[in-house]
Amino acid sequence: MSTNTVRLDPSDNVVTALRALETGAQVEDVRTLTMIPRGHKIATRAIPEGQPILKYAQVIGYAGEAIEAGAHVHTQNVEFRGTAHDYEFSTDLRPVTPVPAENRDSFMGYRRTDGRVGTRNTIAILTSVNCSATAARKIAEAFGPAELAAYPNVDGVTAFVHGTGCGMGGDGEGFDALQRVMWGYARHPNIAGVLMVGLGCEMNQIDWLLEAYGIEKGPMFQAMNIQDVAGLRRTVEVGVEKVRAMLPIADQVRREPCPASELTVALQCGGSDAWSGITANPALGYACDLLVAQGGTGVLAETPEIYGAEHLLTRRAKDVKTGEKLVKLIEWWEDYTARNKGSMDNNPSPGNKKGGLTTILEKSLGAAAKGGTTPLNGVYKYGEPIRERGFVFMDSPGYDPASVTGQIASGCNLVAFTTGRGSAAGFKPSPSIKIATNTEMYRRMTEDMDVDAGRIVSEGRSIEELGREIYDMLLRVASGEMSKSEAQGLGDYEFVPWQIGATM
Repeated sequence: MSTNTVRLDPSDNVVTALRALETGAQVEDVRTLTMIPRGHKIATRAIPEGQPILKYAQVIGYAGEAIEAGAHVHTQNVEFRGTAHDYEFSTDLRPVTPVPAENRDSFMGYRRTDGRVGTRNTIAILTSVNCSATAARKIAEAFGPAELAAYPNVDGVTAFVHGTGCGMGGDGEGFDALQRVMWGYARHPNIAGVLMVGLGCEMNQIDWLLEAYGIEKGPMFQAMNIQDVAGLRRTVEVGVEKVRAMLPIADQVRREPCPASELTVALQCGGSDAWSGITANPALGYACDLLVAQGGTGVLAETPEIYGAEHLLTRRAKDVKTGEKLVKLIEWWEDYTARNKGSMDNNPSPGNKKGGLTTILEKSLGAAAKGGTTPLNGVYKYGEPIRERGFVFMDSPGYDPASVTGQIASGCNLVAFTTGRGSAAGFKPSPSIKIATNTEMYRRMTEDMDVDAGRIVSEGRSIEELGREIYDMLLRVASGEMSKSEAQGLGDYEFVPWQIGATM
């Protein structure tokens, strides 16, 4: 790393500016031809038109025109091409050395009667359809700080409302995904009790869900429809009564020591920038490796945001079958975007590009670093229950709220969220820690950020040091320490099930 730039691999033909550079600034053996924004790329040698642009020792795009040494390399002169489907499977397996049982870490969690472990103790009001959203919110609003003061072991009463549930097919990918999300939240270890509220005539019938997943009603799982209860006002009154009866039962649960192996962490990024793949994402990847060595689970998602880096993950697949499942997801997304006249390069977003990311290939290579280095043990559908431990992948869009909703439905009881441009979001019922990729943004948004991974650049800290810091914070937050997003009350509006298919 020079005083002006950072080079990620000796074979790269671009470097990244550590700070804004004026025209003529010295960059390795060349001088910049124009002003270079902070975090953006500079060519270190001439790149002929059509030749690959290399970063992380990987192709992130192709020169759309001849690029001179010292030139600014970005959207104006970089061309995107689809990835080549030439995959290797299980060729980069790095065995995990488990931490001996007597030396394993623990946290203070809520152990449920079926053995699952939560990091929070919440009562959830789930809606089957948008038509019951207002009723659910009104029920939740009845339980503010004054009402909950008598129940110190209850973290809150939260309404999880969404904009779908009707005007959709009664079978197929979209319906199945919504049902998985509802079931996943209903049985989530962070949720002590559930009240499910519907309208009554919607496509997404509550009774179908209960029957399909073998869910039985009881004191801590109740359901009702507005049409059957006789209207909105009465539904709210009955709902408040039902939740009030759940509170003393939920409050009986106490935190107890639980092994770190019971943690399932959603590995997320949003508002990424050029530093994401250099600081926060690899640091989170190191934290994921530490967790996996403890017997825990890290869940990577956002399939469009590993596009161009999936070949690195297939090499880590524990077997060919697992790797091929990931490839099939990539092929589905290529077909999905083509059917909708889109491009896999529609991501990165304008904010990503302003932060220095040029193509989805570049963004994906940085995003995949969140998954660390251990074998890929499983590939799952959106919201499908996670069965294997270790590092796994769940299919989802790159839209953060929809992606995290699926990860939580799959069983994630913590969220680790890296961001370079900044993010203000929470994801109840699972606490979310925010990891800043650069110190400048961390200082600007200190009320929102939990960890400054930018110190890897600004202070010369190591990825391992910051990874350990992230891992330790995960244990503390899992034990009840409030993250910055929790302290600000975030997380009530980020429940966004992925809508797949036609709205009719």
